[in-house]
Amino acid sequence: MSATDAPLPYGRQWIDEKDIHAVVEVLRGDWLTQGPLIRALEQALTDFCGARYAVAVSSGTAALHLACLAAGVGPGDGGLTSPISFAASANCVAYCGGTPGFVDVDPRTITMDPNALEHACRRQRPKVILPVDFSGQPADLPAIYEIARRVGARVIEDAAHSLGATYSCDGQSFRVGSCAHADMVTLSFHPVKHITTGEGGAILTNDAALYQRLLDLRTHGITKDPARLTRDEGPWYYEQHELGFNYRITDFQCALGLSQMKRLATFVARRRELVQRYSELLADLRDDVRLLTEVPGRRSSYHLLVAQIRGGAPRRRAVFERLQAAGIRTQVHYFPIHLQPWYSSRFGFRAGDFPQAEAYYAGCLSLPLFPRMADADVERSVAALRSALAAG
Repeated sequence: MSATDAPLPYGRQWIDEKDIHAVVEVLRGDWLTQGPLIRALEQALTDFCGARYAVAVSSGTAALHLACLAAGVGPGDGGLTSPISFAASANCVAYCGGTPGFVDVDPRTITMDPNALEHACRRQRPKVILPVDFSGQPADLPAIYEIARRVGARVIEDAAHSLGATYSCDGQSFRVGSCAHADMVTLSFHPVKHITTGEGGAILTNDAALYQRLLDLRTHGITKDPARLTRDEGPWYYEQHELGFNYRITDFQCALGLSQMKRLATFVARRRELVQRYSELLADLRDDVRLLTEVPGRRSSYHLLVAQIRGGAPRRRAVFERLQAAGIRTQVHYFPIHLQPWYSSRFGFRAGDFPQAEAYYAGCLSLPLFPRMADADVERSVAALRSALAAG
């Protein structure tokens, strides 16, 4: 099979020899887990994003769960998030015994609509608000943060899609992860994200108390801090102060993440170049397809390039299947969470509850986008999309 015939995935990691060497060095050393590279990756994240603290964990889902626990979510507490996301963005509230709720999206960005959030907060007082940065573009974080402060909610920004992105507020530019307009920010290091540790994630915060609680919860709720122990049984002694989890990440994963962080800016720049090329090649197809691109004041790091196919769900399915047959592996991000059977049966959500999210879902299609793509791959993807659209 030639390179031009090989299937083109919608996303994939880029591992080079330096990444491999970094991991092998750990495997040859003394620490496989709970060693110095965990703290080194956390430091690299705080240096890049501008937050005070970072806690690296085993997955992006673990990051969301621990953030909700650290925020005090429990039975009877509500959490509001976007219906257009992976299920983990809402599941994390349910894991804590809370009640997940949703806020419809802004059709320009497919991120949480602050006006819809205002209405939702009049119906219920959420304990946490979880805006989801979608496709690489930050949500309207300053507006959401201001609403959260008025209603007494914590903001947990789900930034799984947006490491390397920026947004503006009052003439200042902020990096995603700075926690300038969030109490905590969660990241994912899954292979299709901007950097990878295989599986992995992190929580960023500027709050020392939240940071300490996240550290405890990551490791079973156990501490060895002498200042917090109730008695002195010896230097080996530890205590479990609450019910935590084993959400630890390994040193060899963090070695990979550290190596990848050195190329993060390059990865993001290449993603933006590829999106620009797609935009140029698809400019004459505006009647058939619209690309979801950034709005003023927000600079996307383009985890995904979403095309919205005009003609609704039947046409989108036909285009998807024709692209699959041509070796172009597209994906749909996402089926609305509130329509998942578990959510509709348990919480009573129904079709029509969040019309903007449902209208978006009917036509969305994520095109291949990853830093190792060549310009020729974009041209191949666009040619196949043209053919699929022309077929009806």
